[in-house]
Amino acid sequence: MASSAHAPWIQFPSGEERPNLGMGTCGYGVDTAYQAKEVGALRLALDMGWRLFDTAEMYASGGAERVLGLALEQAFRAGLPRDAVMVVSKVLPEHAFESGLVAACEQSLRRLKLDCIDLYLLHWPSSTPLAETVKAFEQLQRHGRIRHWGVSNFDLPQLRELAAVPGGAACAANQVHYSLGARGVEFDLLPAQRVHQMPLMAYSPLDQGELADHPALRGMAARHRATPAQVALAWLLRQPGVMALPKARSAVHLRHNWAAQALSQALSAEDLAWLDGHFPPPRHKLPLSVR
Repeated sequence: MASSAHAPWIQFPSGEERPNLGMGTCGYGVDTAYQAKEVGALRLALDMGWRLFDTAEMYASGGAERVLGLALEQAFRAGLPRDAVMVVSKVLPEHAFESGLVAACEQSLRRLKLDCIDLYLLHWPSSTPLAETVKAFEQLQRHGRIRHWGVSNFDLPQLRELAAVPGGAACAANQVHYSLGARGVEFDLLPAQRVHQMPLMAYSPLDQGELADHPALRGMAARHRATPAQVALAWLLRQPGVMALPKARSAVHLRHNWAAQALSQALSAEDLAWLDGHFPPPRHKLPLSVR
């Protein structure tokens, strides 16, 4: 199998380290007619060296978890160690009360064909009191059903509210929309997470395809013999404390995204300054981008 040795590692609050490039699965599992093809794409990713996979109970009403579970089952049977892979899933906010969260986790585990989810996130803020949600996460940890828990789509005030409840400081990660075209988190959220060594997991790193052929990126892409999408992803992989989660449904996109890791090390100071000029960092607080 291909190695991911050249991928920078991101450290979690627990001290555990994982590669900064993972694969999103939103869009998988919608139609069972494509199941074999989708399982094959995920198996290819595993063979290439991808070791972090992000999914959610919301994606295709559990369909994405089912497809990922089938691919992982095959890979583990073929000899891939379970602890080599980090599996991230997310619970819907309407299930964030204690018994609902536990039940949702058990359903996700069955679909994923796993005994334990490595990182389990609250998909976005819920009306359920955070203290109750944290209590449910802790229950799942005690029973070995999840290793770590975290949140998604939380801005800095919500993270501070979470940190103030009993056990809330154990939050392991926050997954938000972050890209070259959506840099608002750099104003205060990302710096705060870096202080607490809490990884920021960036979903929609290509703005759902909007950066894939962005005119402003074409020249730089041509100079590096890359694609605009690779430039945008490489820029994100340069950001300390950030894990990027691009989606890919074809072998070509998988390989292009993987190659962005090497490109991230090749971007020069001049390249980065040029990108800042065309995609400027925020000068003031912006609403959290949600896609």
